[in-house]
Amino acid sequence: MISLTINGTPHQLTVPEDTPILWVLRDTLKMTGTRFGCGMALCGACTVHMDGQSIRSCSTPISFANGKHLTTIEAMANDTVGRHVQDAWMDEAVAQCGYCQSGQIMSAVALLKSNPNPTEADISNAMNGNICRCGTYTRIRKAIHRAALYKEVKA
Repeated sequence: MISLTINGTPHQLTVPEDTPILWVLRDTLKMTGTRFGCGMALCGACTVHMDGQSIRSCSTPISFANGKHLTTIEAMANDTVGRHVQDAWMDEAVAQCGYCQSGQIMSAVALLKSNPNPTEADISNAMNGNICRCGTYTRIRKAIHRAALYKEVKA
């Protein structure tokens, strides 16, 4: 039995301990906002937060989350920083196809929560490994800077 909290809701799950978190979220709990990309933790589409840190859910076994708090894209509208990032994403028209965006947003939120005024180097470091096949990296950077300003103004 795995006990964890996802987006503020406690869960008791009976799943194989080696099941990747991604498949528990998508298949068991029907939370489909987190995407499958590569399955090898290389693209970032599956990014979620575990106890506030970005992780790749496609390669992290659910047993690692036992007793922990997971946060997914579904919770970002109820999170102040998450809301600012989502607003900035819309203002900068970041999404093109949109497939990678939940992972991009989750990485950006983790960055801004740990570093409210990131430099270009900080953004590069935090977003490294989040791949956007459409190439919206310039808009992603602008949106992160914009969200940092929203945070200062609206927080």
